[in-house]
Amino acid sequence: MPTKAFNYDQQFNDLGVILMTKQLAFLGLGVMGAPMTANLVRQGYTVKGWNRTFNRPGVEIAQNAGAIIVSSIQEAVETADIVFTCVGDVPDVEEVILGEQGVVNFAQPNTLIVDFSTIGSKAAIKIGEELKKHNLRFMDAPISGGDIGAQKGTLTIMVGGNEKDFQECFPYFEAMGKTIRLCGPVGSGQAVKLCNQVLVSGYMVALCEAIEMAKKQGIDPNLMIEVCSTGAAGSWALANLGPKITASDYNPGFMIKHILKDLRLVKETLNGELDQIPGVELAARLFQIVAEMDNGEGANLGTQGMIRAYQKP
Repeated sequence: MPTKAFNYDQQFNDLGVILMTKQLAFLGLGVMGAPMTANLVRQGYTVKGWNRTFNRPGVEIAQNAGAIIVSSIQEAVETADIVFTCVGDVPDVEEVILGEQGVVNFAQPNTLIVDFSTIGSKAAIKIGEELKKHNLRFMDAPISGGDIGAQKGTLTIMVGGNEKDFQECFPYFEAMGKTIRLCGPVGSGQAVKLCNQVLVSGYMVALCEAIEMAKKQGIDPNLMIEVCSTGAAGSWALANLGPKITASDYNPGFMIKHILKDLRLVKETLNGELDQIPGVELAARLFQIVAEMDNGEGANLGTQGMIRAYQKP
């Protein structure tokens, strides 16, 4: 590989002293990746963005914010100091990072690769070990907060990696998130994220049943949401997804097919070590019912679409 060029942008602090900021690449400009890229650009960082499918709304969002859209992974990462990835399942991440046209073949030595996808600890550790063989650094940094958090820059970012890499990346995390925590070595961010997904899937069951309970008693579900949000039952899901359910707004901030993937990872991680996980099993069953609706198009609804599993045909 060629010697890495000096490729820092110049920024100035309040005293007029030049600050050097690193070249960034963001691979995956979907519902989450596009606004995250836009937030990086708004903070003054130079970002090259790439998406597998060019003609997508997220590409336009990132480009309108000022990101440099490129047509290949090579073009995105060959001069980057830090490469962010945010794609789908384990095979997608492996293809983008380790595949024949992946990051590993074009990134300069010592580049830091940070993956925001949810792929489970085993896959994250495997990817990290493979990148280390190529003198590349890796952190897993799964996110929570949905499309709303991505747009507002208030995501929770759960990071697995070493302290030095975490501190190097922290200013960029701050452009995208509000709660940023180093959870331990590579794979630890994924471990916390799967716990998060167990919680959010259970919340969705409770939210749907509370809305149905309100209706059964002749109570306006919006009133229930407003009141209960202020008490012990208050949660992000209740405040943000409850109103979407009552408005029959199932547009995805986080798709049902993606939570089903995450719950699959939960089961694979447990690997039979727990005899019963009834909450996860129930949530997965309800999400699957909706996923199969409308000839499979239900899988593309937001997770709040679980309410359809409770509704009579």
